[in-house]
Amino acid sequence: MDLTKNFVKAKRPCAEGFRWFLRTHQNGGDYQPLLDALVRDGRVDDACWLLTQFGPTDAVLSVNAIDAQAIVFAGTLEVRGNIEVDSILRAGGSIRAGGGIRAGQSIIAGEDVRADGNIRSGGTLDAGGDIKAGWGIEAEGALQCGGNLRVEWDLSCGGLLTVGGNAYIGQDVVAKGAVQCSKSLRTGGFITGASSIRATHGIEAGTTIHCQEHLEAGWGIKALGAIVAGGAIKAGESLQTEATIRAGDGYGIYAGLNVSVEVWEASAWVRARELPNRLFSGHWQAPATS
Repeated sequence: MDLTKNFVKAKRPCAEGFRWFLRTHQNGGDYQPLLDALVRDGRVDDACWLLTQFGPTDAVLSVNAIDAQAIVFAGTLEVRGNIEVDSILRAGGSIRAGGGIRAGQSIIAGEDVRADGNIRSGGTLDAGGDIKAGWGIEAEGALQCGGNLRVEWDLSCGGLLTVGGNAYIGQDVVAKGAVQCSKSLRTGGFITGASSIRATHGIEAGTTIHCQEHLEAGWGIKALGAIVAGGAIKAGESLQTEATIRAGDGYGIYAGLNVSVEVWEASAWVRARELPNRLFSGHWQAPATS
């Protein structure tokens, strides 16, 4: 793609960035070489702006490893080893690594982000498609996944955690912002949220579920350990734990919100070690006594 002066000007670039373009590429330039030149000159934000304006390409860059200050690539990155970037790692297509992925500021992909090792971002982690990590994920800012999220080890998120599909985390989840999952959220360990936790389908944890605000699932909520919220607990169907269920002071616990009262006994049962306080809907099933 050849970007001419008039073509770029029509996108209303900032004055300083357009002066740089006129000074260095007065006769225009090819898309990816222009992105590379901007990054080399320390104009990474301008390179990201250009990619946003003109979109992804079907180009594929296949290399053994990447160790750079910043990367802005319009196509797909396929790296056999590790990706190490000091600031911004961005691709219009997918980012795939046979090792780990680390970026000091942000990792952004128009499609999937996949790594056989860890994925670590000093800021945001944003993928238009799936995110998959063979080990763990640590994002100090928000994490946004347009498709399915799969993490074999722990997941730590310093901001809003948004998943457009299913989320599976092999071990623990720690989120300092709200958790929003458009399908099911399932973990092998605990789920801890500093805000609300919501899933359109079900929520299941291998140990405990704890959040500071509301806990809500369109289907059921299940945990081996305690289910505790600082706000209300709402399940479209059933609630189940071998420990306790506790909502915040002044809030209630609701099961069966999405099924008829007539089928609560089969589809909206509530099981816990003891009857939860302020259980306002659902069919309570007392634990079996020996």
